[in-house]
Amino acid sequence: MYFDAHSDIWTDVTTRRLKGETNVFRDHHLARLRKGGVEGSIFVIWVDPPYDADYAARTRQIMDCAKAEIAETKDFRIVHNYEEMMQAIRDGIFYVFIGVEGMAYIGSDLSKIDEYYDFGARHAILTWNEANDLGAGALSGKDYGLTEVGKKAARKVQDKGMLLDVSHLNEAGFWDVVKLATKPFIASHSNCKALCDVPRNLTDEQLRAIRDAGGVVGLNAFNLFIDADPAKQTAETLVRHAAHMIDVMGIDHVGCGFDFFEFIDSQETMGSMTSTGSPSTIGLEDCSKIPNLFTRLEKLGLNKEELEKLARGNFQRIVQTCMA
Repeated sequence: MYFDAHSDIWTDVTTRRLKGETNVFRDHHLARLRKGGVEGSIFVIWVDPPYDADYAARTRQIMDCAKAEIAETKDFRIVHNYEEMMQAIRDGIFYVFIGVEGMAYIGSDLSKIDEYYDFGARHAILTWNEANDLGAGALSGKDYGLTEVGKKAARKVQDKGMLLDVSHLNEAGFWDVVKLATKPFIASHSNCKALCDVPRNLTDEQLRAIRDAGGVVGLNAFNLFIDADPAKQTAETLVRHAAHMIDVMGIDHVGCGFDFFEFIDSQETMGSMTSTGSPSTIGLEDCSKIPNLFTRLEKLGLNKEELEKLARGNFQRIVQTCMA
């Protein structure tokens, strides 16, 4: 079974519920997740383009739609810590941690972190690709890292028992987190810059810093973060990223954060991230194909215990260590 540390399913829930649908998770996602062996995930509140023109309005909209979905479903359970996650596994129900992918909504008002927490969020990324009041994202074009209020926000996230996630921060912001972190932190959905030199991927030095902090990096299935050559945007190439991470960090610091969003059909949203029109990776097109990746990892020579760490164990350890 697999733990996916990054999913945009709340975005699809919002899109479909605003069109009048209900039970979006059950009708559009559950079967595929079951086929892929996914037992739980972090579902993030992500303000997708073009709705980033008004972060506050879209954030409230996503939270309202997520709240309605949570109220009616019997197909997943919101969890907040390690014990609740393990109980969901014992009960055989899909578990969901609420996350936040980009906190532009809060501006410089740190009390809104409490609002996210009270809503159930136990994970936070300070920026998406943009620069906001907290810091600069990987595609912002800015060379500064976290602002002073951003540093306070990062500390508050960890103090409240939320997972602090550096995916999407630019490199300066990353090193600011390294300096201030008091607990392990994660990069939920990032690959290796040594194999694919894009701003969203991590250098070997960054990988080692996450290792030294006790954190975990989640392998990302978004094609543009795997290889510049479309012909090499494959599950086999992602295995090379996994092998490189293991070589640099060790087996205890690599997991899954696939960032699947084949279900997002908005061209305005997709066009802001890829010129190919599709995020699809050959052999890993959606979550139902996750076993394809692990079959290849097994052929790489990983044993059962090592595969279990990659599949869910390493991120479960982080949950146990960091979440209140």
